[in-house]
Amino acid sequence: MTEPLDHHDALIYAMVTTSAVDRAMTDKELARIGQVVSHLPVFDDYDSSRLVKTAEACGELLGTEGGLDRILLLIRSAVPKKLGETAYAVALEVAAADLDVKPEETRFLELLRESLDIDRLTSAAIERGIRARNKVL
Repeated sequence: MTEPLDHHDALIYAMVTTSAVDRAMTDKELARIGQVVSHLPVFDDYDSSRLVKTAEACGELLGTEGGLDRILLLIRSAVPKKLGETAYAVALEVAAADLDVKPEETRFLELLRESLDIDRLTSAAIERGIRARNKVL
């Protein structure tokens, strides 16, 4: 995608990048992206037929020189301040989907948190909520 992202695309870029940053997009991560898009109110007015095209564009950009930095800039530019925490939370949902958060995913989440200017207390609360939602025995 060469045009600016809208907030939906930016949220999807955050999720896809979280999944792809370790070079292994698992079925559970992909399914979680679909679940988030299907169930969260922020996507109620989203045309889900765009999801695959948007995810592919994100993947292509991620594979280019400086792609990760460009993705973070695109996300920061397209996510309204009031959706910053949502962007961080949906990215965390994808990281937690397979119950195995890789170091590359952790690093991307740190960069995303910084890029969206989410303070440590808020991010810790979001992380704790995601952790609680994904606990298994």
